Amino acid sequence: MLKKIDLYIIRKFLGTFFLSISLIMSIAIMIDLTEKMDKFFDNQAPVKAVIVDYYLNMIPYFANMFSPLFTFIAVIFFTSKMAGNSEIIAIQSSGISYNRLLRPYIISATLIALVTFLLSGFVIPSANKTRLDFENQYIKKFRQEHVSNIQLEIQKGIILYIERFDNAQNTGYNISMERFNDKQLVSRMTAQSMHWDTLNQWQVKNYLIREFRGMKEQITSGEVLDTSIAVQPTDFFITAFDSPQMKNNELKAYLEKQQERGVGNIKAFQDEYYKRFSMPFAAFILTIIGVSLASRKVRGGTGLHLGIGIGLSFGYILFSTFSTSFSVNGSMSAWLAAWLPNFVFALIAFYVYHKAPK
Repeated sequence: MLKKIDLYIIRKFLGTFFLSISLIMSIAIMIDLTEKMDKFFDNQAPVKAVIVDYYLNMIPYFANMFSPLFTFIAVIFFTSKMAGNSEIIAIQSSGISYNRLLRPYIISATLIALVTFLLSGFVIPSANKTRLDFENQYIKKFRQEHVSNIQLEIQKGIILYIERFDNAQNTGYNISMERFNDKQLVSRMTAQSMHWDTLNQWQVKNYLIREFRGMKEQITSGEVLDTSIAVQPTDFFITAFDSPQMKNNELKAYLEKQQERGVGNIKAFQDEYYKRFSMPFAAFILTIIGVSLASRKVRGGTGLHLGIGIGLSFGYILFSTFSTSFSVNGSMSAWLAAWLPNFVFALIAFYVYHKAPK
């Protein structure tokens, strides 16, 4: 059962959290609008698209990204004010232990962590797709129209090579597809071009198929061949920009498929996937640190607590950025890079938690 003191702290926590997000995001939008106003006018971006497609989809993305920072600042701010007004002393003098005092904080952190997980895994990816499409059209083009030298294992033992693929025409040129059985080449198809028709259906033109059967070789050629190949044009154009646009189940399926194909450049997708599970736990860790630091009444009011809180929260974000860069460079696994900041700051939380009641 939640008591009045629990509801009081939960309202303080969540109210300060959402107020800080609203204030910071309002300032961020004004700064971003000032910087991009010329590009909006030059590219004739519709006002409705600017507001709905861009800014309304940008707010949840960046708010969710910096939720650990907002959580920490919210806890530090209102808890230090309670301590400064001797409310913490009065609460503990009434017989409420320090562990019992943490209950409403943990409940609030649980709500924030749950919302963060659901947003990052199932809601924000769709919003990111709309926002990035807007950026590509009206701010700066970053999507490729063609790619070169594509080589991947589309199925076990089947290697596909495309010299050049044109996205506008859904056509690849100078094709080679080899089939292996126990590391032995059993067939090889070369073609001048291949055009995507429907799902996994391709039309190959000017093809030559060589099938190796022991010491014998069978050659088949023709002008047009309709065939099924387990690959789509979108597989050739996926970049790191696409990872925030995938929901959790889509991201997991993509990683499994790319690992089966032997694709190596999936670090950004692994980082995105593991961070969606590690970041919600930051709400608990930073909440415990914030309460432990701010619940003691000190001279100077909330300024010292806010300074320490902001410093630690930025330290968490900086640590997370460094670990991600190590993962992308291959110096650290993606799982460890995503969870290492939590492990380090969990030790800090454990230390200040045991020291705070004293």
